[in-house]
Amino acid sequence: MSENKFLPICKKDMEERGWKQLDFVYISGDAYVDHPSFGHAIITRLLEAHGFKVGIIAQPDWKDKNSITVLGEPRLGFLVSAGNMDSMVNHYSVSKKHRKTDAYTPGGMMGKRPDYAAVVYSNLIRQVYKKTPIILGGIEASLRRLAHYDYWSDKLKRSILLDSGADLISYGMGEHSIIEIAEALDSGIAVSDITFIAGTVYKTKSLDSVYDAEILPGYEEMKQDKLNYARSFYTQYCNTDPFAGKRLVEPYNDHLYVVQNPPALPLSEGEMDDVYGLPYMRTYHPSYEKDGGVPAISEVKFSLISNRGCFGGCSFCALTFHQGRIMQVRSHESLLDEAKMITQEKDFKGYIHDVGGPTANFRQPSCEKQLTRGVCKNRQCLFPKPCPNLKVDHRDYIKLLKELRDIPKVKKVFIRSGIRFDYVVADKSDAFLEELCRYHVSGQLKVAPEHVSDDVLTLMGKPENSVYQEFVKKYNKMNQKIHKDQYLVPYLMSSHPGSRMKDAVELAEHIRDLGYMPEQVQDFYPTPSTISTCMYYTGVDPRTMQPVYVPKNPHEKAMQRALIQYRDPKNYDLVMEALKKAHRMDLVGFDKHCLIRPRKFEGRSQQKVPGQKTQNQKSSGKPGQNDRRKNKNEHSRRNTVQSDRQNSRQNTGTDRSRQKKKSIRNVHKKK
Repeated sequence: MSENKFLPICKKDMEERGWKQLDFVYISGDAYVDHPSFGHAIITRLLEAHGFKVGIIAQPDWKDKNSITVLGEPRLGFLVSAGNMDSMVNHYSVSKKHRKTDAYTPGGMMGKRPDYAAVVYSNLIRQVYKKTPIILGGIEASLRRLAHYDYWSDKLKRSILLDSGADLISYGMGEHSIIEIAEALDSGIAVSDITFIAGTVYKTKSLDSVYDAEILPGYEEMKQDKLNYARSFYTQYCNTDPFAGKRLVEPYNDHLYVVQNPPALPLSEGEMDDVYGLPYMRTYHPSYEKDGGVPAISEVKFSLISNRGCFGGCSFCALTFHQGRIMQVRSHESLLDEAKMITQEKDFKGYIHDVGGPTANFRQPSCEKQLTRGVCKNRQCLFPKPCPNLKVDHRDYIKLLKELRDIPKVKKVFIRSGIRFDYVVADKSDAFLEELCRYHVSGQLKVAPEHVSDDVLTLMGKPENSVYQEFVKKYNKMNQKIHKDQYLVPYLMSSHPGSRMKDAVELAEHIRDLGYMPEQVQDFYPTPSTISTCMYYTGVDPRTMQPVYVPKNPHEKAMQRALIQYRDPKNYDLVMEALKKAHRMDLVGFDKHCLIRPRKFEGRSQQKVPGQKTQNQKSSGKPGQNDRRKNKNEHSRRNTVQSDRQNSRQNTGTDRSRQKKKSIRNVHKKK
């Protein structure tokens, strides 16, 4: 094992190591970055540590099948991942418009990977190597492992295992399952016979050897009735726990089934330490220097991953399906060793950018029973109220942060990966809040209340608004106590299932009272395998099977989004339309409580008070006709103003031309 080299990316690299054939070739949709924040780095280094020869083909040309042959045929198989993000999320915004940059590609260039990358790469391999095992991994494969709603095609898609032609899926974080798969293949077991490994999905023609399984609705049944998909999804959701999860079978026809084995066990603290202690180069491959490097490294180079998993259970988050609800943490020693390593980097300026994970202040399982009996199937740890069995304790995290601050060369340790504010409120001690405000906030703390309407928050799986308001009070009071002027920056989401126009207006009023307009607003994005996406597709909450209002119309979504940024002049028309639709014209006017002012017509303010008719309405008595007259007058006025401006520009240009000619004549006369 080499401790000071990148893994092979070409035959020359293999020759330098004296290797004629690799055991595994890893195909990645991301550029090759040998850092533990990148899935391909963890899996390949872990295989290397277990004695396997591994090479990487990063972002192969999917239009050329020879691009996946540059390392030759591997002895045991191909490992395929779309990258750190689902390729469709990577490529498209929520409005399905192409993104302009890709942080996981050299130079931030977009277009270096295909749509549905895992499927495309696997099909490319199959064109060349007909029988070589293909194992899918990464978040795209993990969240598409069974039938799933695909927002970009607006269809219910089959398991990615079938469309890709791959043999196995290693879902979740994959450390346990990938080593078991590798050892099984190395022992001579055919890939078609590897049906027994936790954390994997396989396909079979018969259920004769499948035992103790729960049969899900068939794919055709789900296509015909969305409610069947909702039932199937919730069954999957209730079986994401490694201790209590059942084996699931999804039928496609009488001779084709996709079988999901229960999830792999969570990593122990020692295993987490081992994974993050592997000999990573901690940067991108030097071949990318000419392109300016890989932008994504800048976000993680000076950050520490201290935990995995999340028992927060937000409906719009896929963590339950991917990392699970059981917390997995690294030891203080492991984190301190990595922090000291970071301080030796030549461009380290004294700032550790983050210490956390999906939720920074979760450093232990939510309760004792999770490590033996698993998480509860039909209740959450924090929602709607904290569970009586929930352990709320920040002491370990406080100690870790203090130890990191005491490292020589460290000036400041920030927390940027997110604080679960309801967990802070549930803590009877204010010790962590004081530590946070005193040492780990850079003037602004980002938190995620997401909304203020309790109806919407319930569907989001978030605590009611009063809990966030309590946190705001505690935060402000603490900053007053320590004599610091620090602010909260709330993340807010528009158009989540359940959000009607009245809820969007309520959120806008909250923003008005804050005196703050968010620079960024997240429109709800229906990504694979979340409860919220299931609501979006089926129109019901899969937990209760009750109908849910879903804002799908692009124009309505634009109005809800505009309300959050109602102060932006570009949003005026949308905000006005939204307020009319919500019957909230009391918010149009000049009072402090109003969101926008009425427009001026023909030089005079036509302030409209709810219930009060304008002069034109009084004379005509026909609001519709009056509106048409107003529009016509406004259109005429704009045309007149535009014409006057054009004439003015033309006259100005003519006057300047005449003046210039006159000046030239005067010069000639003097000569």
